[in-house]
Amino acid sequence: MRVRVDVKPNSKVPGIEPVEDHLVVRVKEPPREGKANAAVIRAVAEYFRVAPGDVRLIAGVSGRHKTLEVPDR
Repeated sequence: MRVRVDVKPNSKVPGIEPVEDHLVVRVKEPPREGKANAAVIRAVAEYFRVAPGDVRLIAGVSGRHKTLEVPDR
C-alpha cells in the first residue's frame, strides 16, 4: 500500500499522527544526509509493524511531503 507522509524534522517529541488521508511523522533527526528519511522509514515501519527494509521511499526524497510503499499486513 502507498502511504502519504508529511515530515516534521528536528522535532522535540518524535511520533506519528494520523490525519485524514495521510500521516504526520515527527522525527528528531535533521534533514541532512538522509538522516530524517531513515528515521521516517524506521518510524513508519514500527507504526505498521513491518521490517524497515520492507518500507520503500517512492517520492519526496528531498522534500517534506513523501510517498512510502509499505507491504500489506
